[in-house]
Amino acid sequence: MFKNLKNDIPASIVVFFVALPLCLGIALASDAPPFSGLIAGIIGGIIVGALSGSKIGVSGPAAGLAAIVAVAISQLGYQNFLVAVVLGGVIQIVFGILRFGIIGYYFPSAVIKGMLTGIGIIIILKEIPLFFGIEGKLSFFNLAEKFGTLHIGATVIGVISLAILLFWSNILAKKAKIFTIIQGPLIAVIVGIIYYVVTTGNATLSLTDKLLVSVPVPDSLDDFKAQFITPNFSAITNIDIWITGFTIALVASLETLLCVEATDKIDPNKNVTPTNRELFAQGTGNIVSGLIGGLPITQVIVRSSANIQSGGRSKMSAIIHGFLLLISVIAIPNLLNKIPLSVLAAILLIVGYKLAKPALFVKMFKLGWKQFVPFILTVVGIVFIDLLKGIGIGVALALIIVFVLHRNFKNSSKVEKEGKKAKLKLSDDLIFFKKATILKTLKELEAGTQLEIDATSISYLDNDFIEIFEDFKDRAQEKDITITLVTSNGSEENPANFDSLITA
Repeated sequence: MFKNLKNDIPASIVVFFVALPLCLGIALASDAPPFSGLIAGIIGGIIVGALSGSKIGVSGPAAGLAAIVAVAISQLGYQNFLVAVVLGGVIQIVFGILRFGIIGYYFPSAVIKGMLTGIGIIIILKEIPLFFGIEGKLSFFNLAEKFGTLHIGATVIGVISLAILLFWSNILAKKAKIFTIIQGPLIAVIVGIIYYVVTTGNATLSLTDKLLVSVPVPDSLDDFKAQFITPNFSAITNIDIWITGFTIALVASLETLLCVEATDKIDPNKNVTPTNRELFAQGTGNIVSGLIGGLPITQVIVRSSANIQSGGRSKMSAIIHGFLLLISVIAIPNLLNKIPLSVLAAILLIVGYKLAKPALFVKMFKLGWKQFVPFILTVVGIVFIDLLKGIGIGVALALIIVFVLHRNFKNSSKVEKEGKKAKLKLSDDLIFFKKATILKTLKELEAGTQLEIDATSISYLDNDFIEIFEDFKDRAQEKDITITLVTSNGSEENPANFDSLITA
C-alpha cells in the first residue's frame, strides 16, 4: 500500500478536487444536508477504501441513488432515512457473505442501462430549478410562472459554469494532459466562488444565502461533533424503512458491481476486483455513514476513472482523498459556503446528461425491439413511477420476452479441457440469465489456452453476450489466449445479431 505513494498522493489530490463538488452536488440533488454528502465521501474514501479489494476504485455518494434518497427523505424524515441506510449496509454485507457478487449478471443489460438513463433524466429535472435559481419545483403547469421568477445572478453563473465544463471536457481535455489532471468541476467551483465575491452588493447579480451551499461552520470541537445526525432506531419496525433499506442495498450493489466491471476494464494494470469482498466493504461503509448522518455509498466511475487517469496505483489514493475531504470540512467550511448552488447544478446536469445521452436511445433502438422495449419501459417506469418499480417492469418484460419466444432453458455452455486446449460449446438459447456461467468460465481460463468456441447450435443470442465476448477479446490478448470460433456458416437459423458475435 505504501510503496506507490509517489503516484498515489498526486492522484488522491486530483480525486479530492473531483469529489468535493460532487459530494456537495449529490447531496443537493438528494434534498439532503450538504454535510451528509461530505460524510459519505469521507467514509467512502477512508473506510471503504481500506476494506475494498479494489486497488483503484473510489467510493462516495452516488448520483444513481439521488432519486431514491430524495423520495425516502421526504416520506420518512432524515433520521428515519438513516435507519434505512444502515439496514441497506447490513443487507449488502449479507449479499457479500452469500457470495452474491455475481448478482449484477442476472439483470439484462437493457434494464441496467434503462435504470441509469432514468436516473439521469430525474437528476436533470431536479437540477433545472436550481440552475436558474428558481424556488420550488417545476411542472408542466407552472413553467411560465416559475421561469418568471428566475434569479439573474444564479442563471449567469450557472451558464458560465456549464460553458466551462463543456469547453474543458470537449476541447481542453483533448489538448494536454494537465487538463485531465485539473478537472473542469474544480475550475467551475473556483469561478463560482470568485463570482460570488465580486458581485456581492450588486442588486441584480448578487447571490443570497438561499442560493449558496450551506455547510455548518463549527466554532469548536463540540460544535463539529454536533453536526453529525444519528438514526432514529425506534422506527425500525416501519415497513417502509425496510423497503427503502432493501432498495438502497440492491441499487447500490448493482451500481457498485457495474462500476467495478467498468473500472477493471480501464485499469492499465488489469487488476481484478473481488466482488464479494467489495459488497462487504460497501456494506460496512453504508453502516458507518448511516450511523453518523451520511448518504448511501457506492463505488463511483467518475472518481475511479479520475484516479486511474492521474496515475493511482493502490488503494492509498482513495484513502488519502478521504482524509483530504475530512480536512476540508474542518478547515475551510466558510469557503465551501461561498459556492453557488447553480454551479453544482451545472455539474450535475452534465452528470445526468452522461447517464441519459440521446445517442444511447438511438443505439438501443438499433439493437432491436427485444432490447429497446425493456430499456424504454424501464426508463418510463423510473421517471413516472419510482426506481424499484421501474426496474421491476423492465425485468418482468425481459422475462416475458424470454419465456414467450424461447421456452427451452438449457445450460448456457459446456466446457471440455485437455491440457492447454479448451472447447466451449454454447447452447441454443443464450439469454441474460446465463451470463454468470459464461463469465465464470472465461475468467477461469489459464494463460496460453487455445480456446475453441462452438457456436453452431445458437438459435437465440442476447446482446449481453456480444458485450461479454467483446470485453473478453482484450483480456484474451493479455493472457495470450487464442480463440477459434466455429459457426454454422451463416445458416438461416442463426439469430439476426450473429454477425456481431463473429466480429466480437
